Amino acid sequence: MTHRFHSLLSTTAVIAAVVAAVALLAPRAQGDYAVLRSGARLHITGYQRLGDSVHLTVEGGEVVIAASDLESIEPEETFPASANPSIPGREPYAALILAAAQKYGLDEKLLARVIAVESNFNPEAVSRKRALGLMQLLPETASRYSVSNVFDPAENIEGGARYLRDLLDRYHGNLKLALAAYNAGPETVERYGGLPPFAETQNYVRKIASGLPADGLHSTRN
Repeated sequence: MTHRFHSLLSTTAVIAAVVAAVALLAPRAQGDYAVLRSGARLHITGYQRLGDSVHLTVEGGEVVIAASDLESIEPEETFPASANPSIPGREPYAALILAAAQKYGLDEKLLARVIAVESNFNPEAVSRKRALGLMQLLPETASRYSVSNVFDPAENIEGGARYLRDLLDRYHGNLKLALAAYNAGPETVERYGGLPPFAETQNYVRKIASGLPADGLHSTRN
């Protein structure tokens, strides 16, 4: 009995050591995205290449794809919050958000949520895709809306608000499509004929649009 007990302990120790070794050797991808050749982006918590296939760990299970279908693994971008809120005790840049929302007839909460999700209210945020500032404007978007200094909160919010309003007009007041286009680009929305089947974009839309007017516009606008 004692011999069997020690044998069991020894076996358990070996298994624990193997699990620990695998955990150390396996790529860690907490909060990462697997970018597929099709353009889809899967939010993953881990991945492992086995021969010609890649095993992606996703919420609720595992997805196995051909290695040739995996374009890249991108870490999820996070930005530190702004250290200097413009209005102590209130939402950062509240006055600028309110002014832009009123100017373009947008719901004030819409702009605030976009900024929170895009940059965490960090005016100096820069993404790997070259999106810049509070509302993460791409250089071409900033140029289109005459934003000369993308790191200036007033200019960035002004340009982002104009872009959002143009997207809402483009999609006839459909807030979900406008947000999807802001996140993934209008070309992607049109390619799929609606909300793209990307978890990242769908979560983005859900997080921002929840509880807001379906058209994203200010209810008291003229």
